Amino acid sequence: MLRLRAVCPFSWRAFQFRSCSCKPLITEMIKCTDEGQIFDLIQKSKAVLSEKQVECAFNILWQFQKQKTSFLKNVECVRDHPQFITLHNLATSQMEFMNDDTLVNVLYLTQQCATETHDLLVEALVTEAWRRLERFDINMLSKFSFCLANQHLYFSPLMGKIADIVHRKLETIEDLRSLSVLMVNISSLISQRFQDQLVNKTEHLFDTIDSSQVNVARRIVKFLRNIKYSYYPLLERCNTVFLSNMNHLDLDSISKILSLYHSLQFHSFEFIKMAKKRLTEMISLFNHPHSFVKLFVALGPMAGPEEKEQLKSTILLMSEELTSQQALAVMGAMEEMESRNSHLNKKIASILHKHLDNYKPIELLKITRALVFLHFQNKELFVKLRELLHSYLKISVIPSEISILVYALSILPSPYLDEVEISRIEAVLPQCDLTDLNSFATSVLRWIHYDRTYLDNTTGKQLKLLQKLDHYCLQRLQKCTNLNLLWEELKSLKGDWFAESLLEETVATLHRLMDEINYKNVAEIASFLSRTNYLSTLLLDRIASVVLQQTEKIHPFAILPIILPFSILNYDPPQSDEFFGICVQHLNSYLSVLDPLMLVFLGFSLATLEYFPEDLLQAIFNIKFLAKMDSQLELLCSSLSMRVQLRLMELNRAVCLECPEYQIPWFHDRFCQQQYNKDTGSVNGAQQQIYKMLAEVLGGVNYVKASVLTPYYHKIGERDKV
Repeated sequence: MLRLRAVCPFSWRAFQFRSCSCKPLITEMIKCTDEGQIFDLIQKSKAVLSEKQVECAFNILWQFQKQKTSFLKNVECVRDHPQFITLHNLATSQMEFMNDDTLVNVLYLTQQCATETHDLLVEALVTEAWRRLERFDINMLSKFSFCLANQHLYFSPLMGKIADIVHRKLETIEDLRSLSVLMVNISSLISQRFQDQLVNKTEHLFDTIDSSQVNVARRIVKFLRNIKYSYYPLLERCNTVFLSNMNHLDLDSISKILSLYHSLQFHSFEFIKMAKKRLTEMISLFNHPHSFVKLFVALGPMAGPEEKEQLKSTILLMSEELTSQQALAVMGAMEEMESRNSHLNKKIASILHKHLDNYKPIELLKITRALVFLHFQNKELFVKLRELLHSYLKISVIPSEISILVYALSILPSPYLDEVEISRIEAVLPQCDLTDLNSFATSVLRWIHYDRTYLDNTTGKQLKLLQKLDHYCLQRLQKCTNLNLLWEELKSLKGDWFAESLLEETVATLHRLMDEINYKNVAEIASFLSRTNYLSTLLLDRIASVVLQQTEKIHPFAILPIILPFSILNYDPPQSDEFFGICVQHLNSYLSVLDPLMLVFLGFSLATLEYFPEDLLQAIFNIKFLAKMDSQLELLCSSLSMRVQLRLMELNRAVCLECPEYQIPWFHDRFCQQQYNKDTGSVNGAQQQIYKMLAEVLGGVNYVKASVLTPYYHKIGERDKV
């Protein structure tokens, strides 16, 4: 070391001077109050600025930008400033001298200052970081992966290299904050086995984070969404974090969490209730479209009548300022809200019409579906929509995009396809999955129905296309060798064509892959049988067997979908008493946690199977539970709310008749009378004529009734509508 000092005295002094002089200049930077002062310092000191000072300058500029209201406008001003370009050039020249921490921080900060992704500095920093990748610690690796994600490099070889490093070092990682960032960013590249390892590691580390770590919890939920895995134990723990921090969650956080829950089909009544309250308090706080549109989309579908009117009237006042994407988001929320505000519907539709040329195919489908659902009438808008959809269809080569375009065309008034478009569909069929094939078939059937109804014509092309769809679907099912991959394609399939053409072959494929049913996918296969109403004793017996063997691995939230097909199809598997007994026992510790809606459907499903577990029924039929359920009903759409009330009434009736020893009172007289009055008030002319003829035959109206009721409102003499 002393010899090195003697050989290079000047270099050593320069290094010492640079190290010592670094702090005063950084102190001066920290004292700056605006960008101008920072740029003045850069201009004066550019000859001696070190890599640490460059990093500090970027950081302070970014802090200033975060405080601005007109963010993008200020970023552009900063980016175009001569001294920012000087700073940019200094970072490029000093890159090799930067330590790992400084290198990644400068990359992150230059991106935050809206530097273009193809910028030479960004490219150079990414290349240098790639060269050093193996020596990055977990924190630097997570920040670097975030920078790559900002450039949409999710599928790049570099992100693959990061995934490999995480896989190799997973056992030694103890920082869940950094790991959660990495999990989200590498989720598109990893195998199912690696996914499971990350889920297990997250569970192991979860208790190491503070209960206020909302961002970590949100990233975990986002990771589960990305890998399409509704893993209830982790979702519950993340939900607990969100609930405990609800008073500190802002609009953006609540919106993102609601969207993630919706994607994962995870229902938390407590979160919805608290989020609704929090969002309602924000209505008067926002007067700018960017924030208010987010509030409208998040709160609108679950708001009460008064709040909905307030939201609609405010968004109407802002409508002239809405961008194309904001108008699209509002229209989607209005569809969920079943908006009947014709003035608002017309206003938003006019904005969509103005920007129609700028929307992508998937966005055009959303617009078409919303307009049709809301019964919107505007010939000019529909003509323009049809023209755009046809023009996209003539040039598109992506199967999923073509299926979207064809589906959108099929739900427009007067649907049609020309021969060129039919040929385009036929060309991509070999590349389509079951979801796309089903979408094509649904569209073609709608087209055939229209031609028969209005044109009295069905072309051979349509029928030939249906035959080809049948062929490719059967071929795909027969080639399938993985149950989880099959389920990804099956879970959204529905409609007459699927039921008539594919159901038998689909069940045969499930029989072939039956040994792959396990605790992870058992609820999904059960839900398929419920949805299709298909009695497969082989699959139901396998489901019961998996539950008996792997009960402890199955989350109580999954018990309802597992029990449902046995209830709907009225089937008792072998060892039925043991099977249903284990399901009920597995639920007992969760009775106070499950949503009211889920408990009611559980109780009803078990009652149809003649199982009446006392603990479950006592949890349902008490004042506290019923009050909680009433508050949940306010958050549901009218049809689902009525269905829940009917199921509760039927369960109440069954318990009173079958288990009087439980001493549960009958309290649905008023509800049933209201339903009875609705039904008797809707007797049609044919029924009235029949009753009149019967009265004449039997000797008078005293001997005839439209329906006869038992004390518990069972109907005699016609099909039970209650």
